[in-house]
Amino acid sequence: MVTTSYVFDEIVTYFNSRGYHPKAVEVGNRLLASPAVEFVQVDEGLFRAGWHYFQQHHDKDYSLTDCISFVVMKRLKIEVAFAFDQHFVQAGFKKVP
Repeated sequence: MVTTSYVFDEIVTYFNSRGYHPKAVEVGNRLLASPAVEFVQVDEGLFRAGWHYFQQHHDKDYSLTDCISFVVMKRLKIEVAFAFDQHFVQAGFKKVP
């Protein structure tokens, strides 16, 4: 599994914003410690590539995090995303669930 620092932020923020700080910490630590997770740090180059993608798709309501994920997925030739919205399908990927 591949994730970015922006997706990591969204995951832990999701739990924390709903009053589940211990769960946010647990999930975050498990992701960071898991050998099954490749963690991609969003550096300036990746940020700018995602920002460029975001600007080019003014007809969509993609988040910047989505756009950065799309760039990472294209670069790593990842075809399937774990996502709950249709943005990844709109961008040409498959999604689960």
